Amino acid sequence: MKILLPLFLLFTCVFLKAQAKEYWLIDIQTDKKTLAKDSTAAVKFLDSLTQNYYYFTEVKKVNKDGNLTQIFFDKGKNYNQAEVRLDEETIRNFKYQPQFFTKNLDSLKKEISEKYRNQGFVFNRVKSQFKGMKGDIPQVELSVIKSDQRKIDGIVFKGYEKIPKRFIKNLEKEYLGKNYQENTLAKLNQSLQNHPFILLDKAPQTLFTKDSTNVFLFAQKKKSNSFDGVIGFGNDKTEKFTFNGSLNLNFRNMFNGFETVNIFWQRNPDKGQTFDLQTDIPYLFKSNIGGNFKINIFRQDSTYANVKLTPAFYLHLNSKQKIGLRGTFETSTVLDSLYVQGRDYNKKGVGLWYDYSEPSEVELFLYKTRIRAEADYITTNYSAENITANQTNFFISGERNFHIKGNNYLNLRAESALLNSKSNFAINELLRFGGWNSLRGFNENALYADFYYYGTAEYRYLVGNQAFFDVFAQYGELQNKSLGLKPKLYSFGLGFNFILPIGLMSFQISNGNEFGNPIKFGDTKIHWGILSRF
Repeated sequence: MKILLPLFLLFTCVFLKAQAKEYWLIDIQTDKKTLAKDSTAAVKFLDSLTQNYYYFTEVKKVNKDGNLTQIFFDKGKNYNQAEVRLDEETIRNFKYQPQFFTKNLDSLKKEISEKYRNQGFVFNRVKSQFKGMKGDIPQVELSVIKSDQRKIDGIVFKGYEKIPKRFIKNLEKEYLGKNYQENTLAKLNQSLQNHPFILLDKAPQTLFTKDSTNVFLFAQKKKSNSFDGVIGFGNDKTEKFTFNGSLNLNFRNMFNGFETVNIFWQRNPDKGQTFDLQTDIPYLFKSNIGGNFKINIFRQDSTYANVKLTPAFYLHLNSKQKIGLRGTFETSTVLDSLYVQGRDYNKKGVGLWYDYSEPSEVELFLYKTRIRAEADYITTNYSAENITANQTNFFISGERNFHIKGNNYLNLRAESALLNSKSNFAINELLRFGGWNSLRGFNENALYADFYYYGTAEYRYLVGNQAFFDVFAQYGELQNKSLGLKPKLYSFGLGFNFILPIGLMSFQISNGNEFGNPIKFGDTKIHWGILSRF
């Protein structure tokens, strides 16, 4: 019995296979054979040829031999050019002519289908019906089976799910209810590219059910803590070779609230030191209100010291824009009684600021677009003279990365700031700029002004996703009313940036001077830095 049972099953399978009917469709033009599971499938196959512009498909011969049926057919000529008539809804929605000639019917059908997909009809089908010939031109009527309109009903994070609820609500506010289309998904994906706290494992995925359309984002928590160290070499005012540098330490998203704690220290060649401590909490009490609190301490050797506190609150307008209100409290003390260029003062004020940032698709670049604008109204009390003066401060900066072609990019950046008051400014309250992140051919914070501006044009060449080389030129101007100075400045240089196992390394050589002065090799500045994330 154990032997007979397998033999019986094998005989049954072979018998049933032998009884199954086979339908073979044979193209007499190419001898290509197609197997259809039954007669209905064979008829559908022949009908599909008409939908693909073989309007004169003809069955030439049918051979039957037991359970085998062979259908020989001739497709005839393919008519992709046609005189087209459209249905009323398509004419009304997309402003087509009721009847027109097309040289590529297939392309036209794809175009109409794409237009309906952009309206959320993801599973639409454009059907063509042959209406006869007029001369040598087929007459075709196109109609659209739209199916159900799809809108984005939900955004679901998978993997890293401890994301601030307000951040998710902001995404939902921007995307939920919109027509489902590829452009919307691409925009959502781009908005999260190079996000400081979220890393997408793959492109957004969509789950279609009968009643809903949900977009799934597979994310992981990004390594966003960073250590940024820069070492600089150059000559000071006395042309003595000196060392300078900065340390920038960021603790980010440690509590899954997209919060940041920043510690910054910098030393310039002229014995000035800067210390910043800043805390940013973007979603206070799960709202769209964020808080930013910063204390800045600057000490110029043994001559004076400034302490500045700027608490701020801001509103997220959307994922890219913030607008804020801040206070300013600043105290400066002259430490050297013989230093007559400085004055003791206390400042109080209020200001507005706006920030726009668009992430870059290139991981090596911080931003694709960045705009920052600030305006403050300040009341200053000079304690020694018992004088009170009002002043207005303005600041604006912008940066944009343009993709030229292939691996070639152009980075444009501009910055300007102004102190405005009827009273003369002391040197210890002037704007300080110059160095690695501004006019690069000058020492850090070596330029003092009540007004300045500069622009940067930088050509960048990418080497894969791991490095880029750059060549830059800068032009700027400053104004120092106290000293009666208004020089025009320039800077130029080159550098390279590449990713190492420990982080992003930057190396830069630059030189700058005032127009009219010769270029001096001794004024060359060298900066080396490393940005490491952990």
